[in-house]
Amino acid sequence: MRLRAASLWLASALALALSNLTAPIGLLAAVPIEQLTDLTEKAKPVVTLKARDNFSNEFRYDVSVKNETADPLVGDSLDLVLDKITNLAGEDFEPLTHEPILKRMEVVGQDGETPDGKPYFRVPVDQGPDLPPYSESRPVLVRLRNRDYFIVFTPWFRVLGQRRPPPPPKSIEAPTPPPSTNQANQALNRLIQLLIKKGLLTEEEWRAANRPPQ
Repeated sequence: MRLRAASLWLASALALALSNLTAPIGLLAAVPIEQLTDLTEKAKPVVTLKARDNFSNEFRYDVSVKNETADPLVGDSLDLVLDKITNLAGEDFEPLTHEPILKRMEVVGQDGETPDGKPYFRVPVDQGPDLPPYSESRPVLVRLRNRDYFIVFTPWFRVLGQRRPPPPPKSIEAPTPPPSTNQANQALNRLIQLLIKKGLLTEEEWRAANRPPQ
């Protein structure tokens, strides 16, 4: 029995390790939502109503993020926040109770909540580690179930994330100035003295080599 229990424990540990290795990088390395900034002015949510289930009064949306800046956005940082839901009159609260309409909705499949209690979804980016400039992410499936059976309502989203900082400028090294004539003459004289000292050259030979032609 002990051997079987140990085998089961080992199999569970291996399965957990494999699941961590095969999990999407974005899910393992996602930036904490508290460290993100609001990018909604430059990264626009693109909302498309895909289907409606009349039995459960469930609405299904495809929501993608379009990067409208010249800077890449860090892929692991992009979160789509369901900020509010408005009725036909454009109000985001119940007229009688003043309760936010968002609180009356059942949000299916969210990835978490912001510090102020609003649901958010991770944005998938499969073009690489970043969402490139002027490109659009893959859509997130957002499912909303209307408990009060409103006929018309509109979801509003915000985009949280981080911009990829530009690479530091490359430092340009100044070219090394050529040695001066005086330095060159000093180096040549040291070489001649070394050759004379080693017996490879005599002073007479050196003077003859430097004598101007007749």
